[in-house]
Amino acid sequence: MKLTSIDGGNAQQLNTKAADQLVAECLASAAQGDGTAYFDLGVAFSTGSHGAPCDLVEAHKWFNLAAVEGHEEAAWCRADVSDEMTAREIAEAQRRAREWLRASDRKVA
Repeated sequence: MKLTSIDGGNAQQLNTKAADQLVAECLASAAQGDGTAYFDLGVAFSTGSHGAPCDLVEAHKWFNLAAVEGHEEAAWCRADVSDEMTAREIAEAQRRAREWLRASDRKVA
């Protein structure tokens, strides 16, 4: 699927299928425990890029998971995203991260 956006008066084709594929590949890698994929998903959700909507709760979740895996930059990004969130949103992001970890444990067991 292609979308047209107007940028400076010029129409340009955006290939959203490739962007959606990138998010899907990151999700598949994340399901395998890839910390870099966690970070990449955090970036996508924090910026609303690569086919992901801008969603700070999801971004915080993925940055949190990457930070748990030892990704130092993810910890900084998580802190930056937190500055834009309410305490309730942060609690929701943490709950989602715990859910992800529990679901991952069930798949491994």
